[in-house]
Amino acid sequence: MIKRHLEDKIRSALSTSSSVALMRPRQVGKTTLAINIADTIPSVYLDLKNRIDLQKTQDK
Repeated sequence: MIKRHLEDKIRSALSTSSSVALMRPRQVGKTTLAINIADTIPSVYLDLKNRIDLQKTQDK
C-alpha cells in the first residue's frame, strides 16, 4: 500500500481521541487507509453508510 501522508496525523489523533472521522471525496482511499490502521492498533472501523454501523453510534 502507498503510505498516505495523513496516516501519521490519524494515528496521532487516535492516541488522544476516542474517534476520528475521515471525510474526503469518493474513491481517494479513505476506507483502505482506515482498515489498514485498524489492522495495526486496537480499534473498531465503522462505515456510517452501513445502517447497522450507523445504529452502533446512536445513544439508546
